[in-house]
Amino acid sequence: MKMLISIQIGVLVVAIWLVVWPRLERHFLLQAAEQNEVTLRLVGDSIRAALDRYEPLPHLIAERPELSSLLQNPTRPDLIDATNSILLNTALSVSASDVYLMNTAGTTIAASSYNKQRSFVGRNFNFRPYFQEALQGDLGRYFALGTTSGERGYFFAAPVREGAEILGVVAVKFTVDAFEEAWRSAASNIIVTDHNDIIFMASNPEWLMRATKPLSPATLRSIEENRQYPLERVTNLDVDRTPLNADADILTIENTNFVGSSDKMVETPQWTVTSLAPTEPARFQALLALVVFSLLALISILGIAFLRHRSAQQIRTQKLLEQRVNERTAALSHEIEERRNTEEELRRTQATLIQAGKLSALGQMSAALSHEFNQPLAAVKAYAENARAFLDRNEVSEASDNIGRISKMADRMATISKHLRNFARRPQEAVGPVSLLPVIDDAMAVSEPRIKASNVILNYTRPDEEPYVIGGHVRLQQVIVNLISNGIDAMGGEGLLELNIVSIDNGWQIRMRDHGAGISDDAITQMFDPFFTTKQTGKGLGLGLSISYNIVRDFGGTLWGKNHPDGGAVFGVDLVAADHLSKAAE
Repeated sequence: MKMLISIQIGVLVVAIWLVVWPRLERHFLLQAAEQNEVTLRLVGDSIRAALDRYEPLPHLIAERPELSSLLQNPTRPDLIDATNSILLNTALSVSASDVYLMNTAGTTIAASSYNKQRSFVGRNFNFRPYFQEALQGDLGRYFALGTTSGERGYFFAAPVREGAEILGVVAVKFTVDAFEEAWRSAASNIIVTDHNDIIFMASNPEWLMRATKPLSPATLRSIEENRQYPLERVTNLDVDRTPLNADADILTIENTNFVGSSDKMVETPQWTVTSLAPTEPARFQALLALVVFSLLALISILGIAFLRHRSAQQIRTQKLLEQRVNERTAALSHEIEERRNTEEELRRTQATLIQAGKLSALGQMSAALSHEFNQPLAAVKAYAENARAFLDRNEVSEASDNIGRISKMADRMATISKHLRNFARRPQEAVGPVSLLPVIDDAMAVSEPRIKASNVILNYTRPDEEPYVIGGHVRLQQVIVNLISNGIDAMGGEGLLELNIVSIDNGWQIRMRDHGAGISDDAITQMFDPFFTTKQTGKGLGLGLSISYNIVRDFGGTLWGKNHPDGGAVFGVDLVAADHLSKAAE
């Protein structure tokens, strides 16, 4: 396994250096070339802006009448002084290196440097191309090393006319030192070459006046005749080019590698601006990315090897476990037989417990049915006795009315037996909008015989509007009947019961108050528990409030009870309001 991992790592290292490294290196070198493009645009724009600034100046200066007057009267001291002063002020205002006036022979007769040691006055520049172009009536342009000042500069020249006659030439020179000073703070090296591929502007001073290509004898003669550069300073710069893409090359200059991108300034003077970004940062980034890539690949290989090793170990462990299980199987045969006997005994015990549970459930159901049928049966008995009394008095209509009520009570008991769920019923079954008014009316009708027999007064305040709640008609009726019955029992068979329906937040409240002894401290915490009762044996099963509590909870409401400050107990049924009666629920 270790040998295999070592081989994989070795193959990975070779693959990275042969495949990944060249791609990463090229990627970051191309990024450097893209940055060169941005640098070239900035440098080119700054050079063009300077050229555009100085280009119109010679024409503007040539229009001054003092210049033409001096050319026509070159010996007048007053005109010489005035013109020298004009040219000096002009040079200072436009930040030009020199502004000077030449006659048609090329001799300077006035200059902004008239008061300097290296004054242009008296010097002849007829060998300069810019003078020759201006003397022909054109705008003269030229870049050269000054023969007087020894400073590199760019020259603009324009003819001074008197009508159609050219009297002389005025020239403006500006230096390029400011450009180079700004370039030295850039990350890339900047060079500007002329049409002869001679570097005349550079962020690296050592490259100035050096040719990037060998110069022909004719080119050297032209430079010497125009005195553009001193020939002793014009030397070749060792430059090797390797194409990177269509717009950039890898340049090796004096054993240093650069990513070079060039931009030809097609406007006059047709210079070429080149941005040289050192390759070391790009190669360092590529090396850093290669290290990260290699680490990730190494981690992946080690991870895969670890997973394989763990998988093999798990297989060995599983085989060992299976072997041990097989060894244990024979020894467990006797134990299994004993467990079978034990399981048989457990099954018999379980069957007994299930039967006991069934009997308990049947007992709870029977008790609940007995309680829920108690009220309707009492009403049926009372209506039957009334009907017999009416028949004895030959009052058939009244007897028929009581028999009809008995029939309704029978239907009521059938409905109760159908919907009674006690504690095992499913919540929210057959629940919907229901009106409280008919529910209260039916509950009072069921309880009416006992109310009369107990000498109890039920004071029911009917609301002005018809309240709709979420619930079921029959089950809500069971709740009201149970509350009325408990109230009668609490008052010992006589007294006043108060039944009200009031509006609460998001619903309605059915409130029942009796004027009995109230709820004891023990009963107030247990009154909703099944089979809890404070009544004498045989008077109740203790299921009424428990069943009512679960019915109200299934409707999403709350059944509560408490003592009233003025005596007696108050029970409330808080129900959720329904928007409208879409379908009555049972």
